[in-house]
Formats: sequence, structure tokens, C-alpha cells
Amino acid sequence: MLASETPPTPEEEGLHRRLGQRQLTMMAIGGAIGVGLFLGSRVTIRLAGPAVILSYLLGAGIALIMSYALAEMAVVHPVAGAFGVYAEKYLNPWAGFSVRATYGVAQIIAIGAEVTAAGIYISFWFPNVPQWIWVALVSAALVALNSMQVNRLGEFEYWFATIKVAAIVAFIIVGTCLILGVGSRGAIGLANLTQHGGFLPAGWKGVWLSLTITVTSYMGVEIIAVTAGEAEHPEVTIPHAMRSIVWRLILFYVLAIAIMVTMVPWNQTIASSTLSGSPFVTAFAAAHIPFAAAIMNFVVLTAALSSVNTNLYLSTRMLFSLGRGGYAPEWMGTVSRNGVPHRALLASTAGIIAAILLAIVAPKNAFLMLYGTAVAGMLFVWLVILNTHLRFRKAITRERLLSLPMRLRAHPLFTVVGILLLVAISVTTFFVDGLRWSVPAFSVFLGLISLFYMRRRRRNTI
Repeated sequence: MLASETPPTPEEEGLHRRLGQRQLTMMAIGGAIGVGLFLGSRVTIRLAGPAVILSYLLGAGIALIMSYALAEMAVVHPVAGAFGVYAEKYLNPWAGFSVRATYGVAQIIAIGAEVTAAGIYISFWFPNVPQWIWVALVSAALVALNSMQVNRLGEFEYWFATIKVAAIVAFIIVGTCLILGVGSRGAIGLANLTQHGGFLPAGWKGVWLSLTITVTSYMGVEIIAVTAGEAEHPEVTIPHAMRSIVWRLILFYVLAIAIMVTMVPWNQTIASSTLSGSPFVTAFAAAHIPFAAAIMNFVVLTAALSSVNTNLYLSTRMLFSLGRGGYAPEWMGTVSRNGVPHRALLASTAGIIAAILLAIVAPKNAFLMLYGTAVAGMLFVWLVILNTHLRFRKAITRERLLSLPMRLRAHPLFTVVGILLLVAISVTTFFVDGLRWSVPAFSVFLGLISLFYMRRRRRNTI
């Protein structure tokens, strides 16, 4: 597709507009609130201590910039390829291809990380059963779910996400009561925020290092743009869903993390040297609330399943978009009679296969190996989106801009600030255990897909 061409409509692509605002919002929340918060927070707390709260606030600022920039472009171009199509139109064809390929592969890898986390959670109840068995069973069920019509998938995801949102709200309420001493128990108070090395046990360096993980917890706001291709009335549902998802994420993340490090000493929360479970479960277990740890473990398991469900949807749509754009095998661009890109869905299971193999070979390190690999790819995707937004603003007319229901103010200040922060975070990954090789590994991947792109481009021009 040339930059001057109009992007195809979902009806032309064979997709069905069946996702309502309620489903859009919950799919975005389901994709964003996952292991980055429930399992990855063990890493961020180890890096920053109680000051991890500040890391989540900084990440929220970047997420706000990203959400407003994406909402503008998604309303103007509500297509399945989302920011891949925007990059191709406003930057160049290579950018459009590379961001779609990167996002698709990053989501596939993230799927592997999420099903690995699900295996870790189930091992809480069945410690003697090999982890890979749970990974395989969970994966088979979710692939079957994604083969259904998109409105049914959206409805399942709505209830998946509702469980985790209700659990976070309950965690915040119960945690607040314990901290304030509501009921027969004595008040925990705020002492855990300043004891055990102080509020900044690792200084501001720890806050910045943990930002490399906390910012990825917000990497899910872009889901709204991807689902726009199958959204009912995108000019209305996209802005409403985007506002809702971003502010809910900020509220949930900041409050939940703040309460967790207040309830339990931060060095007790990360006492285990490996990622053996969620710190949220540890917090409830330390509070000696009957059955609370088991209930919370069920919740974080549901959260992981929800994220796998959404990530399968996202990677499938990106691979489908590449197939329709001529940048991937044509069979990836086909849809079944119920409007599902079933062959692209099959290709998206590659991360699941990697997760099963890692669960057999290296079960203790599988999560960080997969999660760390996806981090650099997602940082690249966000950088391309913000650079696309700069060109989008130059191309759009003032009248069209003023008609948009959601706009990023003080342009181009916030977009440029977002770009600079993401570049700085990318450099910082070299100093974080588990992420040191994420950027070099991604650089190799980017070089390989660039070679593939040039060969494909040359072949098409002959």
C-alpha cells in the first residue's frame, strides 16, 4: 500500500465490526493489567523499594502522552493494522512494516511470558505437577477461544477483565482497612514506607531503573487502536474507551502498588530470589487473612489468562494486516467464515511453543527470558507511534484536528518529551538484570526483518 492510498476498511478486509465500547475498554484493561503488575512488580520493587510508586507515576505520564496521540490517529484511521498503517502512511513503508512485524512478534513472545506466568500460579496449588503441562492446557483452551467470532471473544474478555478489576479494587479496599486499622486488627500504619532503608533505599537511580519495567505495565493502551478495526462507531467508542483505560490503569497501578509496599516490608515482598509467585499473593499471606492468598492467586491466574487472550487477538490482527499488505505470506491474510484470521491465529501460537519448551528446560528463568525479549520491541513500537504522530499532525488540516473528540495539547512538546524518555529508558535496559540483552537481541531482529523487507520490496518491483 502506498502512502497516498486510503487504508482498507474492515469490511473490505473481511473483518466484522462487532466490538462495543464496553468490550473495547475491558479488552484494553485485560491486555494491560497482567504479569507486568502481578508478577513483574517483584522485579520493580527489588530495584526501587517503596519508591516504586514514583516509577509507576512516571510511567503513567508516558502512557498519557501515548494514549492521546493514538486516539487522534485511530479516530481518523480506524483500521485493523492500526499504528502500522499510520506509520506506513505518514512515515514510510519500512516503518509500517517493521512496527507491525515487531508488535506482532512482541505480542507472540508476551503470550509465552503470560502462559509461563499462568503455569507458575497454578503451581501454587499443584507444586508437584510439571509446569509445562499447565502451560500446554491453558494455551489450548485460549487458542480455541480466539477462534470464535470477535464479539464472543470480546464478551469472554470482558468477564475475564472484570474479575481482575474487581480483585484489584478489593485489594485496595482491604489493604487500606488493614493500613488504617479498620476492624479488630491493629493498624499497620505507614512505617513500612520509611523503614528498611527508607523510602528511597536505592536512591533515584533505583526509581529510574525500575521504570524500564513499570512503563511496560502500561503497554496495553495501544490495544484500543488495534481493536478500532472491529469497533462499532469508532469515532465515539475509541475516545471514550481510551480515556477510561488510561485513568483506570493509573488509579489501579499506583494505588495497588502503594498499598502493597505499605502492607508488607518491601524486602520481605521480594525475599525469594526467583519469580516463584506474585508479590500480591505474598502481601495477603503476610497479612494472615484466611484463604486470602489462595483467592488472590486465583485472581492473578485469571489476569494472566486474560492477558494471553488479548495478546493472541493482537498478534493475530497484526499478522493478518501484514498478510493483507503483502509483507507476509498471503495465507496470513485470509479469514474464516466467522470473520476470524484463523491462519494468522495459528502462527501466533509460536510464543506458546517457546514457553512450553522453556518451561521444560529452564522453568525458573523462563518468565524473564521471554518478558525481557519483548520489552525492547515494545519500546520501539511506542517510539514509532510518537514519531508518526509528529508527521500526522503536520499532515492533518486544522479543521479536522479541531473536530477530533480527543486531542493532545501543547503539541509538539509532549510528543517530543515522550520520545526522549523512551530513548533514555531503552538505554537504561543495559543496566537492568534480565533486560541487558533485550535491545541487542531486538537490534538483530530488526536487521533481519529489514533484510526481509528489502528483498520482498525488490521482488514486488520487478
